Order: sequence, then structure tokens, then C-alpha cells
Amino acid sequence: MSSNANTNNPTESVKPRAVALLPLALFLALFLGTGIYFHFDGVDMAFYQLASPVAIMPAIILAIILSKQAINDRIETFVAGVGHNNIITMCLIYLLAGAFSTVAAATGGVDAMVALGLSIIPASFILPGIFLIAAVVSTAMGTSMGTLAALAPVALGLSQAAGINPALMAGVLVSGAMFGDNLSFISDTTIAATRTQGCEMKDKFKANLRIAVPAAILTIIVLSFFDTGSAPIDVPEANFWLALPYFFIIALAVSGLNVFVVLTLGIILAAVFGFVAVDYELVTFSQDVYVGFTSMQEIFLLSLLIGGLSALIRQQGGLKFLSNTVERITNRLSKRADRSASFGIVGLTALTDLAVANNTVTILISGEVSKRLAKEGNIAPKQAASYLDIAACVVQGVLPYGAQALLMGATFGISPLAVSLNTFYCFILGVVAIATIFIIGPIKAEPNTVNEHEPAV
Repeated sequence: MSSNANTNNPTESVKPRAVALLPLALFLALFLGTGIYFHFDGVDMAFYQLASPVAIMPAIILAIILSKQAINDRIETFVAGVGHNNIITMCLIYLLAGAFSTVAAATGGVDAMVALGLSIIPASFILPGIFLIAAVVSTAMGTSMGTLAALAPVALGLSQAAGINPALMAGVLVSGAMFGDNLSFISDTTIAATRTQGCEMKDKFKANLRIAVPAAILTIIVLSFFDTGSAPIDVPEANFWLALPYFFIIALAVSGLNVFVVLTLGIILAAVFGFVAVDYELVTFSQDVYVGFTSMQEIFLLSLLIGGLSALIRQQGGLKFLSNTVERITNRLSKRADRSASFGIVGLTALTDLAVANNTVTILISGEVSKRLAKEGNIAPKQAASYLDIAACVVQGVLPYGAQALLMGATFGISPLAVSLNTFYCFILGVVAIATIFIIGPIKAEPNTVNEHEPAV
């Protein structure tokens, strides 16, 4: 989280104060309470009825009231948090990621990815195949919800044709979508995790792979034991060449090229393929870029506002109190500082996602404390970012009131709880992550890498 620009050493000079966390508690209470109210009122997508940027406004007002600074200084602290370099960088990346995702989808890239995957899957390999397709599409698109919306009709048709339990098919689809959302370079969770921890996306990606890949392999093995018959798979018509911009983005990002350059080139390449292959027009392109920008509006605004709120809470000692409390609790789990810090990051993130049911919001809220825990445990920033994203992914994927389960429940006409119980990958990922902490231990920080950047949130 951000610091007051006028404070030379905000982390060490403030006194821990529990009362400073009241604004954060208010935000969580409003977000969770509204969701519960609408849920019992029978409203669809109950936990998404109150926009998070609106829910956070009362919390910001309370934080300003609680501050002991002069009123002008309180506002200055808030504005400095909003304008922190990491916050602004994160928001700009959101905009470019949204633009690329929208343009690539509009030119037929998503259809091409789906058709490419279905053309490769053997009929007897439907469940593992759907998991892999969802994983690839989600990694390319950077959004689990977009992946589910694109693949749900295809998966539903396959489940009906092959006589597969719809809850099982829906759970497999969510599993693959969460795999990609967790790893994608243009996912808002990846952007938030890397910016809050001060590491490069490619480094977080590599740290993530050592946990996600074993979990994915175990998931494929588990899914291969389900008998799905040999019903033929109808492959929709699509131009496979239109999938190339997605692979281009992934390859450039892994190579370590600046993320702004990667996303800009991806947008241009997706548009060029559209111009050549599907008569995509320049005016439509400009409109789609703007639609992509607006698709990131909520997380864009929330990131700015959380940056300001975090600066106020930090200035008042709330974040120091929270990090000290988490550290005391996790120290009881292991005598090794790196393991206890790892459990602190995972536990705090998991509990936060249970409260807000949104993995990106969770990472923004947990980022500052996680960075401090990583520093205390001498954990590499890339590992802290990986733990943040994985913990949020695991909980989000198994929440029956999360957006993913709600969407699939509505699409397949089944209970969201039934969807959650079949998200095998998320459960396996959680077990693998905990086992990795115990057996291998987290990646240690290299000299002069810890705290080299001011935390973003």
C-alpha cells in the first residue's frame, strides 16, 4: 500500500494501532454484508450488486475522520496514495490488458483458440481436454470470467452429448479458467500481485509454474479416470491464424520484454490480423480499444481508491498492527521464519477472499501486509506474489458465492455449490502449495531485492 509522500520513514516510525483498521473492516463489512443480503433476497450474482469503488467510499471517509493529521494533510496523504507510481503503473497496465483482450476477442481470437483446442482433443479425453482448453484460453485472455462465458456453451453441449454430469463439466471448466487466470500475464490478479510485491511478471510466472504445473498434472490424472464415453466432438469453424496474437503475447512476456511494449504490440497485431482475415475496420478497432478500457473501469477505480485508503491506514499504524498480528499467529505454525511468513501470506489472502469474493480486490487489500511478511521471512518478491495469486485463486475457485460458480450455475442450471465441489484443480492447487511450503520451502530473497520498491498497496 502507499505511503505519505511527506513521511521519510513511514514503515518504521508509526505506532501499531488496531483502531486504524476500522475503515478496512467497514469496507469488508459493506461488501460482504450487501452480498449476503441480496443472496437471501434471491438476487442473481448477489455479491456483485454493490460496486466495490462505491463500497470503499464510506471507508475512505472514516479513515480521514480517524486521522490525527490536519485536514489538508489527511487529504494530501490520500492523494499521495492514489498517485503512487505503482498504483498508476498498475492502472495503465489494466487499460492495455483490457484493450488487447477486447480487440483479440472481437477479431475472432477466442473462437480460434476454442476451435484449435477442440480439434486436438480425442473424444475419450473430453474432461482433461476441456480443462486444458480452458487453461490455455484463460492464460491467453487473462480473465476467468471471459473464458467461462466463451466456453460454457461448448462445454454444456459436450456434457449433454456425452452424458457427463453437468456439475462435473462446469467444475472442470472453472478449474481450467482459474489455472489461466492465476498465470496469465494480462490477468488483473497477476498485475496486482506483481505490482504490490515489486517483482517482474516473468519472475512471478516462473515461481507460479513450480506449483501450478504439478497441480495441473495431478488434475489431468484425476480427470482421466472419469468415463466419458466416445461421443464425437463438433469443432466450430474458425480461422486458426487468429489465435496467434495470444501466443505472441505469452512468448514476448516470458522473454522479459517490458509489459507496456508487449501489450501495445499485442493490440496492434490482433488488429492487423483482423484487418486481413475478417474485414475488421479501423473505426471498429478504435471503438473496441475504448470498450477494453471501460471493461477495466471498476478495478481501475478501486485500485486508485485502495491506494489512497491504504496510505491513510498505513499513516495511522493500522497496517503495521495487522502485519505484526499475522506474524505472531503464523510464528506458531513453524519455527522457520520463511515458512511462517508464507503461511501468513496464504492465510491472510484466503480469509480476505472469503470476505470479498473477488480475487483481485483480495490481492489489492492483502498486498502491503504480504510484502512486509515476505520481508520479515526473507522471501523473494516473486514468491510472495505467487503465494498471493495462488491463495486468491484457490479460494475464489471453490467459493459457491464467487462469480465463477454463480455464472456456471446459472448457465448449466445447477447449484453453484455443486460447481464449487467439482473444481478439483483449485483443491489440488491448495494442497500442492501447502506441501511445497512444508517440503521445499519458499524461494529466498536475493541480496538487495527485498523492499527495493515501495509497496503499491
